[in-house]
Amino acid sequence: MAAAAFASSSPVVGLGSSSLSSPKRTALRSSFVKSPVAARNPLRVAGACGGKVTCFERDWLRTDLNVIGFGLIGWLAPSSIPAINGKSLTGLFFESIGTELAHFPTPPPLTSQFWLWLVTWHVGLFLCLTFGQIGFKGRTEDYFSK
Repeated sequence: MAAAAFASSSPVVGLGSSSLSSPKRTALRSSFVKSPVAARNPLRVAGACGGKVTCFERDWLRTDLNVIGFGLIGWLAPSSIPAINGKSLTGLFFESIGTELAHFPTPPPLTSQFWLWLVTWHVGLFLCLTFGQIGFKGRTEDYFSK
């Protein structure tokens, strides 16, 4: 019964009324501002961000296949040097993949060396790709000459 009383005399627009009309725009008033200021979306303001709705460039990643190719080669070359007990990091990673695929339906246990080689190999790859992107794009855009 109390819910019916609240629903019939609700001061919140849209809850107690049956009309779907939009509420009137309220003006914000302050003692510091003489004229009333209407609340507005800063992305809709003309001139903000060049008149576009988005503030980012369309091609913000600026992908380049040269970076991916050289970054992959730049990581495969040093990770293929036999430096870990006469074996390379890439060789150990691929060998552990084969070992784990031998008992395929069963996942590798957490104590398996596979996880160490997987994380180490991929962290190195992503670091090489990240620094390659920074270096390649920085050089093509003359960032380092400033």
